[in-house]
Amino acid sequence: MSETANGVGTQSQEAVAKRLEKLRDARVVVTGGAGLVGSRLVALLRASAAEVTVLDRLDAYPESAHSLFGVETLGADVVVGDICDRDTVRRVVSNADYVVHAAAYADVAACTRRPDIAFRANVQGTQVVLEETAASAVRRLVLVSSAAVYGDGDPGVRGPQEFREEQQLLPVSVYANSKLWAEHQTRLLLGSAQSTEYAVLRYFSVYGDPQIPKPGSHSWMVAWLSMQARLGRPMQLNGGGVQVRDLVHVEDIAAATALALVEEKMAGQTVNVGTGVPTSVREVGELIAPHFPRSHFITTPRPEGDPLGGFAATERCRELLRWTPRIAVREGVERYVRWLTATPEAVPGWLTGAVA
Repeated sequence: MSETANGVGTQSQEAVAKRLEKLRDARVVVTGGAGLVGSRLVALLRASAAEVTVLDRLDAYPESAHSLFGVETLGADVVVGDICDRDTVRRVVSNADYVVHAAAYADVAACTRRPDIAFRANVQGTQVVLEETAASAVRRLVLVSSAAVYGDGDPGVRGPQEFREEQQLLPVSVYANSKLWAEHQTRLLLGSAQSTEYAVLRYFSVYGDPQIPKPGSHSWMVAWLSMQARLGRPMQLNGGGVQVRDLVHVEDIAAATALALVEEKMAGQTVNVGTGVPTSVREVGELIAPHFPRSHFITTPRPEGDPLGGFAATERCRELLRWTPRIAVREGVERYVRWLTATPEAVPGWLTGAVA
């Protein structure tokens, strides 16, 4: 593996596939596995000849977006169910070798509006998954957490911040609070005294086709800005677009998550999954704008709970996962725009209706 000047790695897909051969015939449960990240992860696991069970409610989007993700075509056993349903969780986990817990109410704005739903999904549901995993013969659980747990970082530092796994965590949203609780509870229930290992991954800003936005959300900025531009609407820059994000392509996220199941040094560890490259929201818009002649910007207020953001410290990821991302932001954004141009039906009806 080599590394480019901007910190994005060039590790080949073949090298990752070779390391994932350890998962051949392993039984892997992926909660929330029918979403964007989950479906890419399931595809990678199936390519490694793992037996995969997906547990998902299939209601995260108001339209049939899950058909875009295509998990039903990957040869996994898709169980439509709720992680708060203990009997269902017990049934799918009882014979598993590995669990990836990705199911969540994964939207900052939605969690702010409905903390009761966030509590049920991200706290109560996680507790059920952890308890049933601890009572099973699962070898390792990978918890999907979020860079949101860092909040705005150190209040004494101006400008983009590098977020390090060991720093003080100061979440600024309901969603971030729920993810931080999940991290603590995972360590509590699957600590050193338990037979099941755990690893925690803090995803930074995930993007990539076929991602689509949700109504009322201010997350998924590549999808939001691209669709606004394609529809001839102004690209909305909340707070002027000064927020910094560490954009990680979904293919890289899936690879890191799969590797976290098998890398020995990941046992009991918490690791950032990011590129280490800060990109402002405005910079993303400026990468999208040349593809759409009618594109333009407007500035709107920054929403409650929307962090100023930062970028990932990647030393621990390189050491423990032995991995760095492959896809740089410019390439990833161009891939998304090409996909959106070729797949105009991906723009959700509620968004085109809003334009009309």
